[in-house]
Amino acid sequence: MTKILRQVAKVAVATLVVVGSANLALADDKEITFSGSGGVVGKVSKEVWFGPFEKATGIKINHVAAEAKRMPQLEAMVKSGNVLWDAMEVSASDYPLGVKKGLYEAVDYSMVDPDNKLPADTREEFGVAYAAYSQVLIVRTDKLPDGKKMESWADFWDVENFPGPRALRGRAEDNLEFALLADGVPADEIYKVLSTEDGLDRAFAKLDEIKPHITTWWTSGAQSVQLLSDGEVYFCPSYNGRITTLVSSGIPAEIVWNGGAMHKSYLAIPKGTKKLKEATEYVKYRTTSADRMREYVTHLPYPGWAPGLFDGMDPKMAAGMPTYPQNQAVQFSASAEFWAENLDAIQERWTEWLLQ
Repeated sequence: MTKILRQVAKVAVATLVVVGSANLALADDKEITFSGSGGVVGKVSKEVWFGPFEKATGIKINHVAAEAKRMPQLEAMVKSGNVLWDAMEVSASDYPLGVKKGLYEAVDYSMVDPDNKLPADTREEFGVAYAAYSQVLIVRTDKLPDGKKMESWADFWDVENFPGPRALRGRAEDNLEFALLADGVPADEIYKVLSTEDGLDRAFAKLDEIKPHITTWWTSGAQSVQLLSDGEVYFCPSYNGRITTLVSSGIPAEIVWNGGAMHKSYLAIPKGTKKLKEATEYVKYRTTSADRMREYVTHLPYPGWAPGLFDGMDPKMAAGMPTYPQNQAVQFSASAEFWAENLDAIQERWTEWLLQ
């Protein structure tokens, strides 16, 4: 009898182990690891995206704050076959690099966007654009000449009709594009022109014209806003989200969307994830949930293209968003691919030019 009881006990324990392991596996299947921004963005994402996503799908998100060297990390994971992330944020500059190295899974748009409602230029083969920011011209309206309005980069270059100190960012990216726009190059031909030696010379020649009027080459968004706030400069490009700081402090300023450089950020799925379906569900949720995105932009003004995003949004708030149709229509899409291929060579020339 004792022997029989011992055998029954062993079977019971074995059953508990199997059931317990199955439950752990099931619980693990309902969790994905997401590599994304930390800090304020991470905190807002947890509130606006991660929690509601878990409630809607039962899939928990284990958020890992992204590190500066995450692309080398990702490459090491994919090569080793030990992929620890299931979905991730990818910058515009990192996206093409990851594609070239085969680090992402192809996006299943039959799941993410079956009705093709997302704009075509947000639907990349290996990533979906989920947010945008723009570097745009910001104008101190109280410093404009009476009866005049600055409306373009040509106006920024026009120091006779729009006198006053100016600033530009201290890097080649975007500035060369702004110079070509000021010189009359159509927005859809910027990178075609910039890809030639003559086009590059043309951009630098145009920058030669404005250089004597640039009092500061700023190195951070915060610095650009401070320059405008203090009145050290009257006209200066900065990031669209920065104008809120100016206006809320009582500084009369406005964005010139015309000629703005729109930069996209992407969601991608690391190659080799074992949670492909669950990761794809999150990509769908993050890029197409208009109600959640409307909540997100009340905290951070960096929207995406969720269908119906601007329906019911306060018109004043909508007009301050880079992806608002009227704003996006007059901007150009910054080419991360161009800069990934040409940055080193152009940056060397840019550095020499600044020192002249």
